[in-house]
Amino acid sequence: MPRCTPRTTLDRLRTPRRFPKFLKAASICVLVAGLLSPLTQAAAAGGTAGLAANDYCGGQCSDILPPGENGNATLAQILLNQVFGTQPDHAEDQLGPYSNLAAGYSTLTDDKINTFFNDASFGVASDQVASTTKPGGRTDVTIVRDKKSGVPHITGTTRYGTEYGAGYAAAQDRLWLMDVFRHVGRGQLTSFAGGAPSNQGLEQEFWRNAPYTEADLQAQIDSATANAGARGAQALADANAYLDGINSYIDASDSGRYFPGEYVLTGHKDAITNAGTIDHFKLTDLVALASVIGALFGSGGGGEVNNALSLLAAQSQYGVTEGTKVWESFRERNDPEAALTVHDGESFPYATKPDTAQGEALPDAGSVAQEPLVYDRTGSAGTAKATGASATAAATTLTSAKRGMSNALVVSGKATASGHPIAVFGPQTGYFAPQLLMLQEIQGPGLSARGASFAGLSMYVELGRGQDYSWSATTSGQDIIDTYAVELCQDDYHYLYHGTCTAMDKVERTNSWKPTTADGTAAGSYRMQVYRTKYGPVEYRATVGGKKVAYTTLRSSYMHEADSIIGFQMLNDPDYVKSPGTFQSAVQHINYTFNWFYADSAHTAYYNSGDNPVRASGVDAEFPVWAQAAYEWQNWDPATNTAAYTPASAHPNSVDQDYYISWNNKQAKDYTSAPWGDGSVHRGNLLEDRVKKLAAAGGVTRSALTRAMADAALADLRAEDVLPKLLQVVKSSPVTDTAAAAAVTKLSDWVTAGARRKETSAGSKTYANADAIRILDAWWPLMVKAEFAPGLGTDLYTAFTANLPIDESPSAAHGPTGAHAGSSFQYGWWSYVDKDIRAVLGQPVQGGLAQKYCGGGSLSACRDILISTLKTAAGLTAAQVYPGDDQCSAGDQWCADSIVQRALVGIKHGRITWQNRPTYQQVVEYTSHR
Repeated sequence: MPRCTPRTTLDRLRTPRRFPKFLKAASICVLVAGLLSPLTQAAAAGGTAGLAANDYCGGQCSDILPPGENGNATLAQILLNQVFGTQPDHAEDQLGPYSNLAAGYSTLTDDKINTFFNDASFGVASDQVASTTKPGGRTDVTIVRDKKSGVPHITGTTRYGTEYGAGYAAAQDRLWLMDVFRHVGRGQLTSFAGGAPSNQGLEQEFWRNAPYTEADLQAQIDSATANAGARGAQALADANAYLDGINSYIDASDSGRYFPGEYVLTGHKDAITNAGTIDHFKLTDLVALASVIGALFGSGGGGEVNNALSLLAAQSQYGVTEGTKVWESFRERNDPEAALTVHDGESFPYATKPDTAQGEALPDAGSVAQEPLVYDRTGSAGTAKATGASATAAATTLTSAKRGMSNALVVSGKATASGHPIAVFGPQTGYFAPQLLMLQEIQGPGLSARGASFAGLSMYVELGRGQDYSWSATTSGQDIIDTYAVELCQDDYHYLYHGTCTAMDKVERTNSWKPTTADGTAAGSYRMQVYRTKYGPVEYRATVGGKKVAYTTLRSSYMHEADSIIGFQMLNDPDYVKSPGTFQSAVQHINYTFNWFYADSAHTAYYNSGDNPVRASGVDAEFPVWAQAAYEWQNWDPATNTAAYTPASAHPNSVDQDYYISWNNKQAKDYTSAPWGDGSVHRGNLLEDRVKKLAAAGGVTRSALTRAMADAALADLRAEDVLPKLLQVVKSSPVTDTAAAAAVTKLSDWVTAGARRKETSAGSKTYANADAIRILDAWWPLMVKAEFAPGLGTDLYTAFTANLPIDESPSAAHGPTGAHAGSSFQYGWWSYVDKDIRAVLGQPVQGGLAQKYCGGGSLSACRDILISTLKTAAGLTAAQVYPGDDQCSAGDQWCADSIVQRALVGIKHGRITWQNRPTYQQVVEYTSHR
């Protein structure tokens, strides 16, 4: 009998076309693995679970999370999927309904919502019970799974049993993914899953920012629980029970031989003998997982060195005074035209520009070098095949997901047909197979919630609903990260701390992986090395005024990844959250940078969370400062990385505003620490324009608000909010060139039709107004460069594009999100183009750029630039605009935009049509309250 040769990287799970070769070498393995199917759960013909009496939503709560709840598959199921395309039960049954909303939203009515969403009511009707499990043979907890989506409904009679069931269910649905991410958080993915470039990229990205030792991970557990009193003790007990459930499933699946097949494919288990082990989970694994999630979605700010470099470039181009003005105008710190979540005029000043900056430590020109992370590399990082788009796409999409967690549409009962608030909201966490999030319902002593949680952290529902309220979040991005210039002494690895020469702390990870010939990844190893100071890890080296410095990155959540557990515990506690005020109190305990939204039957609320450090007087948060006592965070203790934080009342917050929108836009007036790009045109405007109109008209329904979200999800922001002004310049005189005139006609017709990237009909895989979309996709980067580069100069234009990419269209693989990622139009130069073109047209502009750039401010010269670049763009073929990749052939416009569920496991899924919307999403309208 041939041995099942293990494949040793996640990359091999992402390249299904290679599986036939593997099958030729292991055909008998398929037959053997077919016996390794999951144990059949006791199917309940009737079941005892029914609709819960503690559900106040009246059947009007819905949710969706593609591709499906089941993220585990045996070896046999993986191979069958790769060869024949078959899917394990509930692996992708939410993908179709999610995708179909793009075509079906225009005729959506309330009674059709659950055609595109799940019923998110508590409990499972008796005729909808698919299985009932007593995990580990316990009598104090039951896991019921429903027929439609396979979501686990966990009910416990004891707190321990409830959390044990939550851990067991998590392992049932996401064990391999959880294992991957506990290794990512430790910087040890390649040793665990192989040396593919994407694996290396993942571990390097996260470990650089959170280079924790095991002692650090344990210290965070001790600190988070010890400082939170009874709730801290309960959180520790819950986490231990949750781990017991995970490990119970590991043992059961190992002995029953129905563990995830990836353990065989990566060499951890033998399909024939069952030799090998799956390591139990421990408390520090949860902190490692939390560090990844926190880095992805909840750590806004940073970038001070890049800011400094672009400022220096601006001053070099224009001189110090004018260059600073130019830089500030592009930074748009507090743009008066930005869309706001709190739009009632209330001011929440934070990280405002000081009159005279103190302690700035700007680098000497040309002196900045990024601190090396990788050392002692041996072997190959992969062949040319493995270093292309397919190898890096998952890593790119994942690490960029932190840029676009969104969105939220919430309308007060004053504007709805029923008089009850309505919310359509959820996080945009990227598209993966399986999803980073998983669905569950958890009911037990002190716990009552349904919704989504990150795999491996699902002891509590993190985004979802309670008995009579729902909550959700978007990434807020306010600045909790600062860069310090530590002056070096003695050598490159000692620095001055309060006048004393102090040694840096070196933390290392050495990873190695086994050889394979199946995917082009050779055997190899490398060492990662980070130097840490009291001011955080070293990220850059430079000189400042001739002095050698290390630039370090310090964030308020550093060494505090576990602290937010208390806030999530509160959100799941029906005896705690009973009102907008108690909801806001709960999320104040979450130290990550999120915008939180709330709706019950009578009220809505908003709160911006995060430990916002109180900076020293005169410090400008945009730039590096000297690592000296005078410029440290107020009351900062380096031993614990704690400081004085802005009080809750200073965070943007609101109750019962007429409506709220959020798509990672500016939170409130004078809240000035947002990322680059919060100006006059932002994708938040796509929601603002639609929801404001609905709220003003009144009579809003769940379907109407969902339609608004779905319509914005298909809108091209450039075409809706900027293109009409560009065409106004072009049409300021008759367009005599026939090619340009034809392009103008197509673009104008598209704008008139609504400027959406929408199929001609459901499943056609062809866009209406396809030529206009192609032209704009080609025109935008050409036009932006021609508009700004001559005035800014090459160096400054390049520096500004490092601060803010010029484009993030759905097909823009060159953009910050990467190809096939769904999330689009968050980062780009749309505001700059909008303000500049309006200025050239002589229209009023608030917070305009310091100069006019298009044609040097001449309308005629600007028009010439636009027509010239438009002609060039219109002449490009579809194959040139959409060159093709590992997913699509050249020229396939629909495919270039399409969303791919990036494989983090062995199961693959089909592409779906592009839509720019949350990954997990709720539609809720409560009918009553406790």
